[in-house]
Amino acid sequence: MPVIQESVVIRRPPEVVFDYLSRAANLAVWDASVVNAEQIGSAPTAVGSRSHGTSKFMGRRFHWTTEVTAFDPPRHFGFRSVEGSLPFTVTTVLDPVDGDTHLTYRSETVSGLGETLGRLGDPILQRVMARTVRANLETLAHVLAAA
Repeated sequence: MPVIQESVVIRRPPEVVFDYLSRAANLAVWDASVVNAEQIGSAPTAVGSRSHGTSKFMGRRFHWTTEVTAFDPPRHFGFRSVEGSLPFTVTTVLDPVDGDTHLTYRSETVSGLGETLGRLGDPILQRVMARTVRANLETLAHVLAAA
């Protein structure tokens, strides 16, 4: 199972970063692989909340539904796929650093990109995903610093 863990410092307090991250519609703004995303229902985000959307990775589109698994403002946010062809989990930990936020992002994806590449492709997949996550986190930092 490819695991990607990357970190970034965001020039905003953890409360602001957490609020932004916990809104599903913002995902498509900073994550280049996400075509669209929206929360299902209108209740405030909490453990058990669901979102659905579409991602594009390596030329393929993946439709997914996720469920929030961790919601501890402004420190910890996580979700996992509950529907879709590509099982994954994502966790973020936000630590305050001199008024800014040190964000650690960790994703775990099924080996072989859901049978697309097979397990032999995991090292390549992991390198590509790490570059993508790193670029996405830099975009997130830029978007929030400009807000």
